[in-house]
This record gives sequence, structure tokens and C-alpha cells, in this order.
Amino acid sequence: MSDVVTPFRIDIPETDLVDLRDRLQRTRWPDPETPDDWSQGIPLAYVQELVAYWRDRYDWRRAEALLNGFEQFRTTIDDVGIHFLHVRSENPDATPLLMTHGWPGSVMEFHKVIGPLVDPVAHGGDAADAFHVVCPSLPGYGFSDKPTRPGWGVEKIAEAWDALMRRLGYASYMGQGGDWGAIVTTMIAIQNKGACRGIHLNMPIAPPDPETMNDLTPAEQSALAGMQHYQDWDSGYSKQQSTRPQTLGYGLADSPAGQAAWIIEKFWSWMDCDGHPENVLSKDELLDNVMIYWLNNAGASSARLYWESFSNLDLTPVTLPAGLTVFPKEIFRTSRRWADKRFSNIVHFSEQDKGGHFAAFERPEVFVDEVRSTLRAMRG
Repeated sequence: MSDVVTPFRIDIPETDLVDLRDRLQRTRWPDPETPDDWSQGIPLAYVQELVAYWRDRYDWRRAEALLNGFEQFRTTIDDVGIHFLHVRSENPDATPLLMTHGWPGSVMEFHKVIGPLVDPVAHGGDAADAFHVVCPSLPGYGFSDKPTRPGWGVEKIAEAWDALMRRLGYASYMGQGGDWGAIVTTMIAIQNKGACRGIHLNMPIAPPDPETMNDLTPAEQSALAGMQHYQDWDSGYSKQQSTRPQTLGYGLADSPAGQAAWIIEKFWSWMDCDGHPENVLSKDELLDNVMIYWLNNAGASSARLYWESFSNLDLTPVTLPAGLTVFPKEIFRTSRRWADKRFSNIVHFSEQDKGGHFAAFERPEVFVDEVRSTLRAMRG
């Protein structure tokens, strides 16, 4: 197996952008939803507004330059090419930090936090809080390859990520993640191969403790209500992606409007956005993330992670030091006493008053503070 790490730059052919605009122009629209809200899904008028902006005003070359402003590389692990950002701090004592995104996110989620994490002094922080940042694209996502055979679930990804960090020369590192990234990062801690020294999660999975059901706090009652809402009204996407991702993929591969609607509805649902995604992120930011999926034709390949891992999540206890941040609009929330049942070495626990699922994208300053706080607590 080759351990070669190759520099990489994004350079999308102009023909791909012409094809996109042509497809957007020829979108065949459904009829509008019957209620005057989002209860049947993302409204027709808003998708038409997004598509018009995407077709006529959106500038992919701006987003491409943004990502190309970070050093990027590719390397092959178990026959799958992995794309990653790797931004080193000038501080030689910086802590290596492995940050993993989820669905429907991408490495684009992290662009606001990389600078402060790598160079804290330039952003009002302490030099001791510096990180070398590594942000890989999950297999089947972004500019990573698409696995051509089953088996790339969270266990294998965790092993691959640990191998990646060692390949980059890091004998020890800290892991961070939300969504699938949180599950992969937790799996790295469960596998505990010796290099990962601790983790920070912004979607820690710690199920409700049955012994607390007669003495629930308001936050725990809210968490249970959120889980019920997800089950009743918000989990259709996961059922489809975990059972028939290939069938879904035909529509997502053929229709940019369909791909955007599939993703941006979740940003509306999972962000702390007071009913509209653009209360938190601009059209450009929303579409930058969608483009990572569209340009790489990753609708089906990204969904396959659900087929691999969604129905058999490993809830093994975690003994490595853990920092946990709970945002009020997160899909799955936990309390400290629930978390203590799974994470036996919590060094930092925080419940925020604002924010949702896409923490680094939505609340970058808070995200950075939480990661730094976890590192400090790990040092003791």
C-alpha cells in the first residue's frame, strides 16, 4: 500500500458549471405545498428563489478560491483516495486536531474556525491553544473517492482516520466531530489505538438513562421531545438513505434543484435559525456546501454511510477524556447525568443557549472556545 500524500487543488472544469446552469434553467418544478409553512418540506417559492440566485448570481470560483486558500492533499487508504485539508500552525508545540464533518455537511463547514484554531494569537487567543488542523472528507463525500464495495462504515472510517494521522507524522492527536463526525470520532475513542488522546463532540450520543425518567430536568424533557419530533417528522431522509440510497441517488444525481432541496431543508430543520436558514447562513454559504455534493455527484455515495452504519450504532462506553458541547437546536441532545453513563472521563461539559447542528458554521467563535476549553481541561 502506498503512503504517498499528494498536494491537491480544486479546479472544476468550466463545462461542469455550464452544465449546472443549464440544468437549473430547465428545472421541472412540482406544484406548491398546500400549507403556508415548511411542514410538507422546503417550500417551492424558496427553492425557486435559491435556484434563480444559483443560476444567475452565484460564483463557484469564489468558493473554490476559499477552499484552495487552505493546503489540501489526497492519500490512499485501503484503496480509497481520501481528500483532506491540512493546515499547520507555526507553533511547533501545537496540538494535532482531527475534525470530521457529517451529512449533509462538508469540509466547507470548518472554514471559519480553521484560522482561529491554527493561529489563536492572531484571533485574540493564547499561543498554547494552537492546533495543527486536519479535516478529511468522508469516503463518498466531497473530493474523497467513493467506495466501490460495502464495508466503509464508521468503524472502518475511524481506523482509516487514525492511520491518516499517523501517516501525517502525528504520534498523538485530539479528535473532534459533529453528526457522523461525532460518531466517527467516538469510534476512534472506542477503538483507542493509542494515538488519540481525547475528543470533543458537538453531537455527543448518550441515550437517556431509564433511572431518571421519574425525575427529568426541563432540559431532559426537551431532549426527549426533540427525539420524538425527529422520529415522527424529521427522520424520513435517514430511513431512505439507510435502506435505499441507490434509488434516491438517481434524482439527486440528475437534478441540482433536488440536491439543494434535499440538503437545505435539513439546514432549516437543524440550525437555530428562527424559521429560515438565511437567518444564520447566506445563500452563498448554503450553496457552497451544496456544490461540494453536486460537483462530485455525491448524492448516492454520501447516503450510503447511512446504509452502512445508521441502524447499528455502537454505544460502547468511552474512557478517553471527552469534551461535550450541547447546543439547544441539536437533533439529539443529552444531559450531563445521561452523558456520564457513557463517557466516564468528561473533562468539559457545556450546554449552550444558542446554536444548532452545524456548530462550526453557525457559531464559529463558540465552537473554537469549546474546542480550546476541552484541550485545556485535557492538559489538567
